[in-house]
Amino acid sequence: MPRGSRAARGAVVAAVLLGLSGLLAACGGSGQAATTELTGTRLDPPFDVSSTPLVDTSGASYSLTEDTDKDLTLVFFGYTNCPDICGQVMATLAGTLARLDDAQKDRLDVVFVTTDPARDDEATVEKYVDAFDPSIIGVTGDLDDIIEVGRSMAVAVDKGEKLPSGGYEVTHGTQVLAIDRSDTTPVYWNATVSQAQLAHDVTVLLDED
Repeated sequence: MPRGSRAARGAVVAAVLLGLSGLLAACGGSGQAATTELTGTRLDPPFDVSSTPLVDTSGASYSLTEDTDKDLTLVFFGYTNCPDICGQVMATLAGTLARLDDAQKDRLDVVFVTTDPARDDEATVEKYVDAFDPSIIGVTGDLDDIIEVGRSMAVAVDKGEKLPSGGYEVTHGTQVLAIDRSDTTPVYWNATVSQAQLAHDVTVLLDED
C-alpha cells in the first residue's frame, strides 16, 4: 500500500477513535448524573416531624424524632388488617433492606406506624412486622397522637366508623417517608416505588450524608 494511503487511513482511524472516546466520555458523564437522581420526591422545605411519643412493641415510648438516631429512617403508616396496599409497601420495604449491605443497614431504620391502634396492640404489630423483616420497628399508640404525628408529615389518618371487632375503618396516606438526622422529612415515595428504586434512593441519600 502506498505510504500516502496508509497515512490517510491512519488519520481516519484516529478521527474515529477520537469520536468514540468523546461518545464514551459523554455516556459516562450522563450515567454518573443519573445514578444520583432520585425516584422519590424531594421536599423543599422539608416537613418538621412531630416529637409526640408513640409506643413501640415492647411498650416503651417511641418518638419519630427522639428515637430515630440513625442517618436515615424510612416510615410507613398502615395497619395490619389492611387488605392490599399495606402488605405491598411492607414487602417493598423488606425487599429494600435485603438489597442493602450491612454497613448501609447499620445507618438505617425502618418504622411501621399503625393507623388502627384499637386492633393493633404491641403484640399484633410485632407479629406483623416480624413477618416481613424482624429489623423493622413496629409502633402503635393513642390514635390522636398517631394522627398528629402523621399530620406533621402530610400523612392523612382518618378514623371512620367503629367495627364489630373493636377497630375502626381506617383511611391513611400510603407514601413512604424519610426522616433525616435533623428530624425533618426531606423525601417521600409513592406506594408504587419498587424495591430496586427505593434501595437506589437510600444509597444516594446515605452517600449525601
